[in-house]
Amino acid sequence: MLDQKTIEIIKSTVPVLEKHGESITTRFYQLMFGNHPELLNIFNHANQKQGRQQKALAGTVYAAAMYIDNLEAILPVVQQIAHKHTSLGVKPEHYPIVGKHLLLAIKDVLGEAATDEIIDAWADAYNVIADAFIGVEAEMYDAAINQEGGWDGFRNFIVDRKVIESDVITSFYLKPEDNNGIAIFIPGQYISIKLEINGEEYTHIRQYSLSDAPGKDYYRISVKREEGTANPDGMVSNYLHDTVSEGDILKISAPAGDFVLDTKKTTPVVLLSGGVGLTPMMSMLKTVVEVQPSRKVTFVHAAVNGNVHALRNEVDELAALDHVNSFIFYDSPTEEDRLNNRFDVEGYITHDWIKDNISIEDADFYFCGPVPFMKAINRSLRDLGVNEGRIHFEFFGPKGNLEE
Repeated sequence: MLDQKTIEIIKSTVPVLEKHGESITTRFYQLMFGNHPELLNIFNHANQKQGRQQKALAGTVYAAAMYIDNLEAILPVVQQIAHKHTSLGVKPEHYPIVGKHLLLAIKDVLGEAATDEIIDAWADAYNVIADAFIGVEAEMYDAAINQEGGWDGFRNFIVDRKVIESDVITSFYLKPEDNNGIAIFIPGQYISIKLEINGEEYTHIRQYSLSDAPGKDYYRISVKREEGTANPDGMVSNYLHDTVSEGDILKISAPAGDFVLDTKKTTPVVLLSGGVGLTPMMSMLKTVVEVQPSRKVTFVHAAVNGNVHALRNEVDELAALDHVNSFIFYDSPTEEDRLNNRFDVEGYITHDWIKDNISIEDADFYFCGPVPFMKAINRSLRDLGVNEGRIHFEFFGPKGNLEE
């Protein structure tokens, strides 16, 4: 536990962190990777280059300072990050390295304002925060290893099938090379894939939502091809699309993630997705159909047009059931889309459409997609009076802020 003086010092730095947080975390990563380039085998290069990781870490450090006297208040954030860490293979021995370079970055950015008293207080606070992460992650690692079909680290899976779902999305059906069982997962969770790409100095790890219901003898991911290979996201997705073939081996981590469907509830569920954000929604939709056949579910998907709309046939089959409704939005439908009545609404999912077409009184809402899409959905739901406890969403990548 921290003494009162240390807590007061940490809280006094909150305004500084609000102003300089991203500068500090940007400098932190520069220093850490400069001294420990081997950590680039763990961290997502794309998130680094695009500034998403720096912004997310700045938010976490700010929240830790704000609630340093009540860290239980940020436990949901700790658990979410811990899921990411265990999926990537972050271990206790990494935390002293992080702590050292975070303190160096604070001193570097703030200069003389970072007094010895402030640095000492943050050193004590970091140790408490790190212990919290290490404890939560130890429980997650134990659960992943000890469950039926579980494993530690990365395990070899064979690409059993590779299926083109649209012009930009391809599904990969993955089965364990050792033919042993695989861990169950909760719909909405993801796995990490570790890739060693020819010509690349470091491994690349990417997390992909599982796009089928649990309980199968395979995992399925559905990957969007990101344009160009100049950026790290494009490098990995293009490698999967163009180079990985059926029969190839991929290294997979055990399922993780806290954006999950609550199957204990029987109230209606509404699943809203944009683009490749439909992947966790597919897992949720199929799970509701399989294990909660009387639960009403509405599946709403937005895409540019039919050429990039993946997994449509699977949704259409399920939409024939009495308790399943499906709506498709295309913002730029093709002539073929129009001719074959492939969509329900032209344009975007709006506040008014949700109000007129969705019964919101007791439904739970889950959504995923591009950040502008999620901001619009979140704003609409809140404006319609949906309380925070019934709103659930997932960022592909570091956690962001939908209220900005």
